[in-house]
Amino acid sequence: MLRRDLIRTAALAGTSVWALGRHALAAVGPAADGTAAPRRLVVVFMRGAVDGLNLVVPYADGEYARYRPTIALGRPGSDGGVLDLDGHFGLHPALSPLMPWWRSGHLGFVQACGSPDTTRSHFDAQDYMESGTPGRKSTADGWMNRLLGALPGPHENAPTRGVSVGPVLPRIYAGPQPVANLASGAAAAKPTVLDRPRVGSAFDSLYAGNDAMARAYQASRQAHREVMGSLQGEDLEREMAAANNGAPLPNGFPDDAARLARLMRNDARVQLAFMAVGGWDTHANQGAATGQLANRLQPLGQGLAALAQGLGPVFDDTVVLVMSEFGRTAHQNGNGGTDHGHGNVLWALGGPVAGGRVHGHWPGLDQGALYEGRDLAVSTDFRSVITQVALQHLQMPEDRMAALLPDFREPAGLPALRLLRA
Repeated sequence: MLRRDLIRTAALAGTSVWALGRHALAAVGPAADGTAAPRRLVVVFMRGAVDGLNLVVPYADGEYARYRPTIALGRPGSDGGVLDLDGHFGLHPALSPLMPWWRSGHLGFVQACGSPDTTRSHFDAQDYMESGTPGRKSTADGWMNRLLGALPGPHENAPTRGVSVGPVLPRIYAGPQPVANLASGAAAAKPTVLDRPRVGSAFDSLYAGNDAMARAYQASRQAHREVMGSLQGEDLEREMAAANNGAPLPNGFPDDAARLARLMRNDARVQLAFMAVGGWDTHANQGAATGQLANRLQPLGQGLAALAQGLGPVFDDTVVLVMSEFGRTAHQNGNGGTDHGHGNVLWALGGPVAGGRVHGHWPGLDQGALYEGRDLAVSTDFRSVITQVALQHLQMPEDRMAALLPDFREPAGLPALRLLRA
């Protein structure tokens, strides 16, 4: 049997939940020991275009309730009303687990944020946000993979420096840098067929060389061992037993977020992480304080709270960005939902975040201010947020920004975004 056939057989048997980048065949060296914990970035992508106007709600904008007669959330203090943030915006009540971080100044939002590209195609918009090159389909790699290659620090050769949680490696991590792919759910911490001594030894012998395929295999195995070592143990067994006691959560995000937090807390080599949550395309029966959107926001809020709590002291050096490909129409449609829009809200959570504020320029919901007369306009390019996080938080050299976000220049005429603490 050829080596490529053995690899294919192992993958089909579920033996390899660890993958390197789609084009990653470079050798990976051992992680350095005894080094300080790096600054971290976690990106959570809400696939399907979440309705940011019903998430961070502009309740004081008079047009908001008029545009949404059955799905608008009420003012603070009313039945099903929003949780007041600053007298103008309020948070959806399903996200109440996050309010302690808002009050402590570690959760902030950027309203009217998004991509300058005006596509309303989920596929194209996600591709542009993950490649970091809006409007350009020819970009081969993702901006988080480019970021892995540009970051300074002692762990640049660690195969677990970049981690993705989910069934497949996402577009945002495409590229030559190695990325560890962690399966969702409880299977993430379970041994695979390759963990069986005889099977593992056979594959290790087969790929003991120094060619490209062997180096890729060795790096993947090293990543798997490192993450399994960080996740397994008595603490994990107790936490998993507690999580399984009683009814399951609506989806697996809280468990996955808690698992990622343990991994990042236990392994200083993990610097970048990505998670995706789907189901936000609410064309019908969206609901207001209760209903379809609320049911999906609740586990999301629980998961982000679990991530923040589980990081422990690592939270002080971590920024979590939550984004979606575009927003939804200002007006509700005839099916009690919203359609594909433009501007949206981006979230930032973490120790370095200048929270307790809704950042960015709010263009308003007056008819004349809406993009094409129907959508919240984009006043903050999402790449402005990435730029600030890369330079100020992750301390990436400024001369590498052109490679990270090609063709991007900060727009003139608006106050500088100050999402992070000085």
